[in-house]
This record gives sequence, C-alpha cells and structure tokens, in this order.
Amino acid sequence: MVKKHDQANSITFEGLTWENILRPTEKTTERLGKKHKFHHLDLEDCLSKIQRPKIDEYDKYLFIVLHFPYYDKTTDSIKQDEVDIFVGGNFLITLSPGNKVLNKLFDNVRRRITLKKKYMGTTSGYLLYHIIDEMFGECFPLIDNLSDEIDELEKGVFELEKPRDMLKEILSTKKDIINYRRIIIPQRTMIAQLEHKNKKFLPENLDVYFDDVVDKVEKIFNNLETLWDIVTSLHETNESILSHNTNNIIKILTIFSVVMLPLTFVTGLYGMNVAGLPGAEQPLAFVMIAGILISIVFAMLVFFRIKRWI
Repeated sequence: MVKKHDQANSITFEGLTWENILRPTEKTTERLGKKHKFHHLDLEDCLSKIQRPKIDEYDKYLFIVLHFPYYDKTTDSIKQDEVDIFVGGNFLITLSPGNKVLNKLFDNVRRRITLKKKYMGTTSGYLLYHIIDEMFGECFPLIDNLSDEIDELEKGVFELEKPRDMLKEILSTKKDIINYRRIIIPQRTMIAQLEHKNKKFLPENLDVYFDDVVDKVEKIFNNLETLWDIVTSLHETNESILSHNTNNIIKILTIFSVVMLPLTFVTGLYGMNVAGLPGAEQPLAFVMIAGILISIVFAMLVFFRIKRWI
C-alpha cells in the first residue's frame, strides 16, 4: 500500500524526482528516513503540528519549513499552512497537511509535459524556486480580498446620512491583517537566507530568481502594512464619527434639560397649594403664566443661538 501511495504522488523527469506527500504519518517518515537518511529530528518536525520557519543545511540535503496563509471558511479567518521541504541533488520532497495551492501545482506538473520541462528540466533548486514562487504568488488574492473588505468598510464608515457602529467589522479585518502579518514576517528572513545556502542544490545562477521571490514577499508585506494603516485610520474615523454623533445627542438633551429647568421651577412654584401667590387670583392667571413660560423658552433659545450652541 505504501509503495502504491508513493507512486501516485511522485513525478520523475530527466533524473529529478518530486514527491508530494499529504498528511504524513510515522510510516511515511520512517520510509523517508530509510531511503534518504534524513535526520530524525527533521522527520519529527514533519509530524509536529506547527514548527517555526527554518532552514537546516546538511551535506546531502536541505530541510526547509515554510508557512503560507490561507482563508479558512469554517472560522471565517486567515490561518497558516505549514509546508516541509527536503531538497537534494536529484530529488525534492514536499510534505503538507493538504495545501491546495501545492497540490494543484503538483497535479498540473504531473499532467502536462510542458510544465515538467519548465519546472523539472534543470535542477532541484530551480524546481524549489518555482514551487515557492507559485505559493507566494497565491498570497496576492488574499491581499485583494482584504482590500475589498476595506473598501466596503470605508463606504460604511463614511455613510454620514445613516451612521452605524462598524467596530465589529473593522476589528475582524484587523484580526485578519494581524494573522497575515504574523505568517509573512518570518518568511521574509527565510527566503532571503535561501540564496546563501548550499550551492550544490541552489547554484549561484538561481540568486536572481530567489531575489525575485524576496521582492514578492516584500511586496506582500508592504501591502499588508498599507492595509493596516488604512484600516487603522478607518477605525479612528469611525470612532470620531460615533463620538461626534454622541456629542450632538448629548448637546440636544442638555439644551432640552436646561430649557425645562426654569419652566419646571415656575410650574412647581405656582403648583404649590399656598395662598397669596402673585397673580394667582387673577382671571387671566393661566394666560399670564403660559406667556411667561413661552417668553423664557424663546429668550433661552435666542441666547443659545447667539452663543452658537445650537
């Protein structure tokens, strides 16, 4: 069963073999250890859930651990996928929990002879470059999705006619950007180190190619920094608009309370069941008191208008 599984997930072209292993098990790592004499610590790392990104250099191979972001629909958030890579003189082995981008690339190369020539027609280092370049290239659609989310947030924040609290949506986008940055930041160092590693597997003529990948990772990081600045500004703007609206409401309620205060005093004064109140015995007492109340309201509104409080 193991041999059939291995054959179904390996490609050999012009002496170079690419083996793609999904959800590796202890039996898989034991087989790799016997066949290629990989260090047992590297094989243990392949079975661990999450390892830090790293490059281990040996005489006969390189062991690389990289992380790539992906969108998880079940949790509606951005998470990371670990891809472990063994690179030797005539082989390249990728191990992942089922990375969709990696699996799609592997299937395309297996089906199309033109891609075999392009990716596997030279060295294992050149194949490694193509794999990493393709996987980081697929990071840009996530950037585009975050940009679209921020555009929608911007429309909601600046909908001044019907302002609403966008805090939940803004914090959700912020969380995605934070997770994305947490994944990408360590990869910047790892990719920059690749061009300085063992020249047997990564010859000097590949430096320019890995420089291109470094530029791509830097572009992803710079885009994330820009998105972070924008969403932070939107957060501050949303808080300012909500605070401004709250202040307006408080101002209106305060004016209402201040206007009602003297009215309450006058009505309370004449509401006392005490004889001898000025004008209380007059036939037009109600009209007089109503006139006084209206005059007080008018005078206070004029005063507030002069002070430009309303």
